[in-house]
Amino acid sequence: MLASNVSNRMTELRTVLYHSDVPEQHRDELAFAMMLGKQGMRPPWPPGPVEAARWQLSQVLGLLADAEVLVISPAAHAAVMAAAATLEPADVGTLDKDRDIPMPAGLLVLPEPVILENRGGSLSDIRAFGWKFVTQHQILPDAEYAGVQLTCFMDRDGPVQPESWRLAVGQARATGSPLPPLVPDGIYGLRADAALTAESSEHHAALSEEHRRLNTVLNQVAAYSALPPKEGQWDGGRIEDLYDDFAARYAFAFWRLAAQGLTVLGPPRESGEHGVRLRPGTDAADPDVRVIRLAHQIPAQRSKGDDGTSRVYHHRWTVRMHKVRQWCPSTQEHRLIWRGPYIKGPADAPFMVGEKAYAVG
Repeated sequence: MLASNVSNRMTELRTVLYHSDVPEQHRDELAFAMMLGKQGMRPPWPPGPVEAARWQLSQVLGLLADAEVLVISPAAHAAVMAAAATLEPADVGTLDKDRDIPMPAGLLVLPEPVILENRGGSLSDIRAFGWKFVTQHQILPDAEYAGVQLTCFMDRDGPVQPESWRLAVGQARATGSPLPPLVPDGIYGLRADAALTAESSEHHAALSEEHRRLNTVLNQVAAYSALPPKEGQWDGGRIEDLYDDFAARYAFAFWRLAAQGLTVLGPPRESGEHGVRLRPGTDAADPDVRVIRLAHQIPAQRSKGDDGTSRVYHHRWTVRMHKVRQWCPSTQEHRLIWRGPYIKGPADAPFMVGEKAYAVG
């Protein structure tokens, strides 16, 4: 399955590069760098998709051996989903692994699978994300960047069960090698050296548009709303991932919210520590698993409206990333930085995942 994914992706990239101005002798090198180099593979590149898949599998096994296991609560998951909806593709380029990511290797398990509509209209689901720090290797020009390898895991028994998948699961069981509950599905590479943090809004917009154009060609899909929502909303439905960047936006939103203290990472449970009372027949919590929950904030309860009145909010919601001028005492100058996404609204109010709702008093 991984080899098939590699083969399909390379075919797509080669097709696009064939119609570009990249010199013919560099097209294969660039395609490998765009996929495997971003994931942390160092040249020379593998001779075929099977060898590339073996390398990817070794990366997944290393991740699972080293990662700290995290489970995100439904409320925190809803907040991350809503925050991810506010992000532009170039926003992810502001990622700083030292500032934003709480640990060098982690496996984040979601409370339920997220269903994605992928390129070509196919469906898939994501049940967990894994990450670890890597060095990215690129060409034209040759360069190395601090990066993050992001692995998506699907739910073996999840909501997307085409006949071919059920057949594969059955064959694996029949041969005595059943598939695990979390099955690696795709690997991404994210640059994590804060490369775009100080760039202008115009540059961000241009890079986001370039990302869309590339994936529009790859998807052969033209319709898209270029303007993201100002306030993130998610109603629990299917996610249209036309530009193949949902995984990056979700992970980025999760890391940023955690770095801002808007989610709380529970401490590891000591062996023998007593937790909440369990219902009969349920298993005790795994002491090696930590739970991510929404933090109790103390934001302003009121916000002055355009007409001078004061609005009293009864929900929480996420606000998209925005640029601010921050004073740096060390350099005695203002620097442009990106903040957010962040959560706004009363700390004791429910989190909004659907239509906007507030009362004016």
